[in-house]
Amino acid sequence: MPLSLSWKVFALFPANRCSLFLRAVRSGGLPLFPWGRHPWRGAGSILDPEMKAFLEENTEVTSTGNLTPEIQLRLLTPRCKFWWERADLWPYSDPYWAIYWPGGQALSRYLLDNPDIVRGKSVLDLGSGCGATAIAAKMSGASRILANDIDPIAGMAITLNCELNQLNPFPILTRNILDLEQDNWDLVVLGDMFYDEDLADSLHGWLKKCFWTHTTQILIGDPGRPQFSGHSIQNHLHKVVEYSLPEPTRQENNGLTTSTVWDFQP
Repeated sequence: MPLSLSWKVFALFPANRCSLFLRAVRSGGLPLFPWGRHPWRGAGSILDPEMKAFLEENTEVTSTGNLTPEIQLRLLTPRCKFWWERADLWPYSDPYWAIYWPGGQALSRYLLDNPDIVRGKSVLDLGSGCGATAIAAKMSGASRILANDIDPIAGMAITLNCELNQLNPFPILTRNILDLEQDNWDLVVLGDMFYDEDLADSLHGWLKKCFWTHTTQILIGDPGRPQFSGHSIQNHLHKVVEYSLPEPTRQENNGLTTSTVWDFQP
């Protein structure tokens, strides 16, 4: 029985991803896994062989059906076993990293088309997921990159995706960065993060502090989810570019047709 019992639910209804992230945001805790608990994965870190084999067996390498055919990614697709299996049979935390969400697609496309935005600059990819936007920043010449996602498995997937694209892996932080002292970044990018009102409020405050403390440029990618389009952050946004989503992405995201990059200027 696909649809309600399959991983496609995560793509169709991204609000379902809120509980896992919010628990970590509110608690400040880290998900614990037997293959490693350290929140930092430095450039060149060695992947756990068992987890590497599991990810390679249960994802598909693809570069089609999205806005960035230049980037290869390991994703959960209809040709993967767990796309059709009951969600509770997946043995680890919910694999939100295995979907290339439309906000991230728009950000990645924009950075690839406009490399001057990141060339020679430091970039934080907040809520990195599969790591596509961080990879796009690396391809476009960013000098320093940190990919942040609270799921350690996402960190491993990002490392694999770097290798797929012949890139040296960049540092990855699998900890709730909203609870940490802010670093100085030239650019912060975040896609598909405004899917819950409480999280949206937390992000709004964190981004304002980032902007005013370090004059950081902040780019947000979103396909028009109500938690974003109805939030007060709209008063501080300037539209940069809007992309029409490819048909496969539309089908996987409940018919969303476009995704937009916004410049946050409080």
